[in-house]
Amino acid sequence: MKFALKLTVAALVAATGTGAFAQKGETVKIAWLDPLSGLMAAVGTNQLKTFQFFAEKFNIKNAAGVKFEVIGIDNKLSPQETTAALRSAMDQGARYVVQGNGSGPALAIIDALEKHNARNPGKEVLYLNYAAVDPDLTNSKCSYWQYRFDADTSMKMEALTTYMKEQQDIKKVYLINQNYSHGQQVSKFAKENLKTKRPDVQIVGDDLHPLAQVRDFAPYIAKIKQSGADTVITGNWGSDLALLIKAGNDAGLNVKWFTYYAVTTGTPTAMGAASDGKVYQVAYGHYNMGGEMQKYADEFKKRFNDDMYTLDIYTVYQALSEAFAKAKTTEPVKVAATLEGMKFKSFNGDVELRKADHQLQQGLYITRWEKASAKYPYSPENTGYTLAPVKFYDAYVASTPTSCQMKRP
Repeated sequence: MKFALKLTVAALVAATGTGAFAQKGETVKIAWLDPLSGLMAAVGTNQLKTFQFFAEKFNIKNAAGVKFEVIGIDNKLSPQETTAALRSAMDQGARYVVQGNGSGPALAIIDALEKHNARNPGKEVLYLNYAAVDPDLTNSKCSYWQYRFDADTSMKMEALTTYMKEQQDIKKVYLINQNYSHGQQVSKFAKENLKTKRPDVQIVGDDLHPLAQVRDFAPYIAKIKQSGADTVITGNWGSDLALLIKAGNDAGLNVKWFTYYAVTTGTPTAMGAASDGKVYQVAYGHYNMGGEMQKYADEFKKRFNDDMYTLDIYTVYQALSEAFAKAKTTEPVKVAATLEGMKFKSFNGDVELRKADHQLQQGLYITRWEKASAKYPYSPENTGYTLAPVKFYDAYVASTPTSCQMKRP
């Protein structure tokens, strides 16, 4: 009897131990669906490299002992192509997909996974959104199968206008944005927030232009000049921001630029010395984070002759590996449930995946383009300049309420 009891206890201990590391050594396929062609190819290529880079790092050591494999698929920045890319990813065995460039493709993924996961129990797929920031994605269009790791458009505007509130030299603001959901929301929230925080500020222009199609922004710059604006707010990214700022500098436009994505490929070069002290960015991180992230950024630049700027890719891997360890499985249904409300420390401090809408709550930085220094030495695209932090806002400052009515399986 004692021998049988010992065997039972031993078996229980072994089972518990096995359960705790049930996923150890398992390969987790992550499908990356973003542009590798067209005007935004440079941004997509950089982000795919970043996902592959951090897969290497987390494969050396992560909380769950899993191995990550990244499958890169070009979605051509198109919702239709994204749906096809998602099918291809699932055919290749991916149970996790990541995407960030464009809220149209993001919504296509959400719609497709809502249908797929309902029809295919046991084969669910989870979407980790690292950069598509339309607030509707975690409000009216929220989904149990999506987690967002970037701060949304409204959160960033909350931080940006909190900073702008104190800048008394801002009198006339011009809005110029890409004509899709994110750009439209930048315009909307800028007007709403400034009306509340700085009712004295005039909105002297509000332009929307086609996404990733404009090659000459000179006509837009002429309108900004004519308006008498002292400040421009733009959510543009990639070539749409690089070409916009270059056109402004070429025309001698003397304004402050308040941006979301001054880090994306080509923009630092476009800014150069002419934008010294004039360009601001709101983001969850910056070039000079210090610590382990700085070592990663330096290694990335040395290996790829490129700058690491989508830092929340690290947070995606961190959240996944910790959730795998806690759930004792890599099954998306159980992992999704584990991620809900999960709190952990990332490279930018304490963060939380809010249960109500799956929106990461995190602090935000305001940075300014200026000469690199001993304190902030990192120089993107070897410009001799950097985005230096001028203000940090804790998560509660930028947090915005959600209207999400989450439907859980």
